[in-house]
Amino acid sequence: MEYRDSLDGITADNLKGFFVGWPNPPSPETHLKILGNSAYAVIAIDDETGDVIGFVNAVSDKVLTAYIPLLEVLPDHQGKGIGGELMRRMMQKLEGLYMIDLACNKELIRFYERFGLISVDKFGTTAMIKRDFDVQSGKKE
Repeated sequence: MEYRDSLDGITADNLKGFFVGWPNPPSPETHLKILGNSAYAVIAIDDETGDVIGFVNAVSDKVLTAYIPLLEVLPDHQGKGIGGELMRRMMQKLEGLYMIDLACNKELIRFYERFGLISVDKFGTTAMIKRDFDVQSGKKE
């Protein structure tokens, strides 16, 4: 297993199988653009195949704030600590920023608490989200 914060040598062919369960998932080409346009990205690469088996990305002003929109590990590789290592490395990159936010399903709260994130319920606030499934596969150009 290799963890990298560089996309050097990574092509869309290395990004197949992600976004499981999404009704209109981004293509591998769009996925590559997502990672490339992110302020930060960390990928996990299978040593034998060279394929990306997990990733996390963050958008940030690199001064005060960051948002982590995506963390995913391919189904065959889940439960092996890869997601945790990706998050650990991302949180290390974001160290020193005032605000690091993400939105997650309730069943993932305990996972993210391991990295110092807390449920906004503890502050009496809430996270707001908007989803437009017509462009779930990527912005129309």
